Amino acid sequence: MLFVYPAIFHKEDDTYWVEFPDLEGCHTYGSSINETMEAAQEALAAYLLTLLEQGREIASPSDISAIHTNDGFSSLVSCNINQYKDTKAVKKTLTIPAWLNDRAISMGINFSQVLQEALLSKIQA
Repeated sequence: MLFVYPAIFHKEDDTYWVEFPDLEGCHTYGSSINETMEAAQEALAAYLLTLLEQGREIASPSDISAIHTNDGFSSLVSCNINQYKDTKAVKKTLTIPAWLNDRAISMGINFSQVLQEALLSKIQA
């Protein structure tokens, strides 16, 4: 699910901070515009996911042309919450040859991480 909300970016000294006028309490900061935009996308996703998980109403985004600021600039910020949804871990049982298990353990390989990476690679192929 893609969400797009207007945000107001402010600069104070050598840092930036951003607020979402439609989402009370949703704000974040960064040391550069790029870092602040990335943080804004993450903050927006976390905020919206929390509302969805709590069954609360999500405010409609305002028209960006209606956003006025005296000490910053407005921009649209988007996030796709599908990448964050339902990230709880699920236990799986699998079988591999003993020699492969022993070799992987001796190399300190994280089995869960390798399986996740392999599954993502297979799904995206």
